Amino acid sequence: MSAAARHHSLRGRLLGFVLASILLAALGLGITAYRGALREADAMFDLHLQQMAHSLRGSAPIGSTADTDYGEEGFDVFVQIWGPDGTQVFRSARSALPPRAVLGFSDAVVDGNRYRVYSLQTPMQTVQIAQDMDARQARARALALRATLPMALMAPLLMLAVGWIITRSLAPVQRMRREVAGRADDDLSPLPETDLPDEVRPLVQELNLLFQRVRGAFEAQKNFVADAAHELRSPLTALKLQAESLRRAGDEAGREAATLRLQQGIDRSIRLVGQLLALARQEATETPLDDPSGPVELEALVAEAIAAVLPQAQQRSIDLGLAASTPAQVQGQPAALHILLGNLLDNALKYTPVGGQVDVTLTLADQAPVLTVEDSGPGIPEADRERAFDRFYRAAGAGAEGSGLGLAIVQTIAGRHGAAVHLGRSQRLGGLRVDVQFPKAAG
Repeated sequence: MSAAARHHSLRGRLLGFVLASILLAALGLGITAYRGALREADAMFDLHLQQMAHSLRGSAPIGSTADTDYGEEGFDVFVQIWGPDGTQVFRSARSALPPRAVLGFSDAVVDGNRYRVYSLQTPMQTVQIAQDMDARQARARALALRATLPMALMAPLLMLAVGWIITRSLAPVQRMRREVAGRADDDLSPLPETDLPDEVRPLVQELNLLFQRVRGAFEAQKNFVADAAHELRSPLTALKLQAESLRRAGDEAGREAATLRLQQGIDRSIRLVGQLLALARQEATETPLDDPSGPVELEALVAEAIAAVLPQAQQRSIDLGLAASTPAQVQGQPAALHILLGNLLDNALKYTPVGGQVDVTLTLADQAPVLTVEDSGPGIPEADRERAFDRFYRAAGAGAEGSGLGLAIVQTIAGRHGAAVHLGRSQRLGGLRVDVQFPKAAG
């Protein structure tokens, strides 16, 4: 079945179900009322026969044997009266009633005609009164149809009223659909929540929250692109100047120096672009498919990160190692956590002087894992620590070259893992101390 075939209209389904229910209910009630009216009419006609029989006791002249009309022409009730000796004293004209009476109610067929008969016997006479069943049933059906006529008239009116009510009730949904359909692509303002039914208002509120998140993401992306364009302009300009310097170099030594500066500029640009891509990827709201979340052993992660930057530390004679370790496990994305620790170690090695020291410790504080990176560099002044997490921010007087994205990436990854990042001064090494406190393991 195609996707289009599975679509359905809420209004159409409501109208279909409700109107079908009304129609079925009206049909059931109509059939019940019709049958009840037939039964009541039948009982009423029997009572009528019984009352007429009682009213005729002693009313016919004894000995009057001639055929006589009783009632109006074409009347569907026929009468026979016998005297105490069995002699017929009265008979309706054109009647063909049974010659013998059966006391009480009975049904009889005479000359192909069906009759409902009631007979009454007194000491003076026997009265037999009958009614043509065809005429009786025709009258009963007419009475039953008149009884069901109000239901037949009310059902369509009720269906029209229910259709109007459903259409009016769903009008806010249609209005909201038109509101969303008529919006511009960049219009993420909240949808109006006035005059909405309680069933629709939570959906609109969630949509407004989604619009707010998307608007925030767009603003962050816009700011990020603007900052990235600004930061990339300087290294690209420097690369252009270095390429021009290489072209103008007159001797081999000048070309060698220009080539080295150009290579260094290219390396810096590569690192900057790499960090920009890493930050953009970590600020994405969705979990990357190539880095699914799962249990991560922090001790093994620290060993891998230290091994990755160990050549850089050895090149500058920096003492890099794991000072203390406690086995700990967190729920997270291994690749993202590796980037977090890699940026912390890269910053520490960059700002630590030649022959300095960088230590990594892994401890538990109230059953919560804490990852700490300390160095013997200049650290970050307390006044600048709050802004150190801003993108492209570098504290005044920073000796090493950098893009100002390392701690921004660290904070973004930590936030996605529910961890908190704290900056301070290392009491043991004198430089910067960065603590990443992860949440307690579940259970």
